[in-house]
Amino acid sequence: MQPLDNLDTPCLVLDRGRVAVNAARLRDHLAGLGVPLRLHVKTAKCAEVAALVLQGEKAPITVSTLKEAEQFFDAGYRDILYAVGFERHKLARAQALARRGAKLTLLVDSVEGAKGITGFPVLIEIDTDGHRAGVKPDDTARLAAIARALEASGCSAAGVLTHAGGSYHSANVAEIAAIAGQERDGAVMAAAALRRTGFAAPVVSIGSTPTATFASGMEGVTEVRAGVFVFFDLVMAGIEVCRQEDIAVSVLATVIGRRADKGWILVDAGWMALSRDRGTARQRVDQGYGVVCDLDGVPIADLIVTEANQEHGIVARRDGGAPPELAFGTRLRILPNHACATAAQHERYHVVDGGREVAAVWQRFGGW
Repeated sequence: MQPLDNLDTPCLVLDRGRVAVNAARLRDHLAGLGVPLRLHVKTAKCAEVAALVLQGEKAPITVSTLKEAEQFFDAGYRDILYAVGFERHKLARAQALARRGAKLTLLVDSVEGAKGITGFPVLIEIDTDGHRAGVKPDDTARLAAIARALEASGCSAAGVLTHAGGSYHSANVAEIAAIAGQERDGAVMAAAALRRTGFAAPVVSIGSTPTATFASGMEGVTEVRAGVFVFFDLVMAGIEVCRQEDIAVSVLATVIGRRADKGWILVDAGWMALSRDRGTARQRVDQGYGVVCDLDGVPIADLIVTEANQEHGIVARRDGGAPPELAFGTRLRILPNHACATAAQHERYHVVDGGREVAAVWQRFGGW
């Protein structure tokens, strides 16, 4: 073990206990609704984190890159859903993974996308909230045309998938719960439309962390995908999906200067360490580039990263008042706006168990 204040900065800190509690909360909620979790591993990109969340079980997972699929296959995971629209230039790589024994499920939302994919189960993406890609749930003709194109190419139309990404912009919990119902109903409707036209469509896959957290019914759903709940972040706290004290990941930074005339404290964590994500800017409380905490992870009243250069973070009070006297060399922890984006800036997690001692170092990977 070594203390956090001995580490080179900036670096990524992960609270293992918070991850375990966050995971147990969602697992228990979904178990009560009678539907399994298909963990989205894109947030952590780390086999040790997945093992912690899934309690060591090599359960079905969701990925957003073929690199994730390959890395997690090597870690023992076999049932893998690639939940990004598939294009044929990736076919040889996907086939190579399938030949090694992966049950790899792909995703399309058009007849054009369906053509030329051979030998895979494929889900059709459904747009239930106008957030991104997908077929409207009631567009039976288009759904059937995609399913026919898949089967003509030698694939099975395995079902439907939707992602209620619009839930990230909700104003309150009641709105998230309503979107969760809309997400479920739209996916179930689309699957029923496929079945009426002769396709089995056994899979109905839905999910986002907000809707998974506040869903009250899962009738007709076969699996729920979620990922950011593992770490949580300030965007999730801003829409009341979690509390700030549930956030399991932070960036360790060091005070490297002060501008008393401007009310600034300078730290060595800029956007290269924190990311440029400003997801809280449109929420009720704008958290800048992150909430500043002491070395124990406790927020320092009203202190945020207000600006970020490549390697410099500018820390100031939200109200523009004089910041606290933080000595040169003081270590701070910064809670991220978007856990996925911030974690992607780093190569490893420095794992703590609620204190200041690093108990383990877990590698993470990047790339596509």
